[in-house]
Amino acid sequence: MTRNASLAAVTVGTFDGVHRGHRFVVDRLVRFARERGVRSAVVTFEPHPLRIVNPLAAPPLLCVGDEKVRLLEASGADDVVVVPFTREVALLEAERFVDEVLLGRFGMRHLFIGHDHGFGRGRAGDAATLERLGSARGFDVHVVPAVDDRDGRPISSTAIRNAVARGDLARAADGLGRPYWVSGVVGHGEGRGAALGYRTLNLASHPPEKLLPPEGVYAVRVATPGTDYPGMLNLGARPTFGDERRGIEAHIFDACGDWYGESVRVDFIRRLRDVRRFDGPESLVAQLRRDEEAARLIVSRWRAGL
Repeated sequence: MTRNASLAAVTVGTFDGVHRGHRFVVDRLVRFARERGVRSAVVTFEPHPLRIVNPLAAPPLLCVGDEKVRLLEASGADDVVVVPFTREVALLEAERFVDEVLLGRFGMRHLFIGHDHGFGRGRAGDAATLERLGSARGFDVHVVPAVDDRDGRPISSTAIRNAVARGDLARAADGLGRPYWVSGVVGHGEGRGAALGYRTLNLASHPPEKLLPPEGVYAVRVATPGTDYPGMLNLGARPTFGDERRGIEAHIFDACGDWYGESVRVDFIRRLRDVRRFDGPESLVAQLRRDEEAARLIVSRWRAGL
C-alpha cells in the first residue's frame, strides 16, 4: 500500500529507556499507520525536559547519546524526529505545540499517547485536552493502556531508574525488555588486570548523565564490534591497590583482542558482590576465580532463558 506522506500517525514523548510500555505505544502506532497507508512518526525531545524546566530535579538517564534514537528506529516507524527541548519549547502551551509542531510540521491526523501522557507547559496536554483539540482540528486521539511489570504495576522510566539504582537488574530488565547497559570507548588502564591474569577493557569515556548501578562486581555480556562475549565487570574503585578512582572495567571470557578506541556495550546481567579490599594480589586473584565461575554460570543460564 502506498503511504500518504501528507498525513501522519504520530506519537510524542521523552521515551527515556524506550521500555516495554513505550514500545507498546510505538508498535500500536506503526501497525495502525501501515493498515491505513499513512506515515508513522515518533517525536521525542533532547535533552530531557527537566534539564531545562528544573535542572535540580532532572534524573540520570537510562538512554544517552544516540541510544534512544537507535532503539526507536528499530521499532519500524517511518520517521524518528528529535525536537530540541529549549526554554521556548517549554513555554509552549499544549495547544500551540499541537498546532505548530504536530499539525504544522507533520500533518498529523492520528495521535497515539500513553495512558499517563502529558506535554506542553505544565504537562497540560493530557488525554482530555488532546481529545478536545482533536475534535476541533480534525485529528483523532488513541490512548494506549499501560503495560504492567511482573508484579502488575505499570512500567515507567522512574520505576526502572529506581531498580537500576538499587542494583535490582532483573526488575530493570523486566521493564526494559532487555538488559540494562552502559556503553563507552575502550581506553588504556593501569595494566593491573593483565598482570593478574584477568586482562580488562576499560571504559575510558561514557556520558556522565548515564545512570549506573551501585558499585560492585557484575556478571555481564560485552558486545564488541562484530560479536559479544560473556564476562565480569568491576564498577568502582580498586581498593586493593589503593586506587579510589571510580572505573568501569570488564574482563571478557575466552577472548583476546585489541579493542582500544572502539565503542563497546556492557549488558548488566547480575550483581555478584561488593567492591572490597583484599590483603594482596593472591587473595584478589582467588576471589576473581570464584567471580568468574559464578559469572560464567549466570550468563550461560541467562542466555538459555533460565
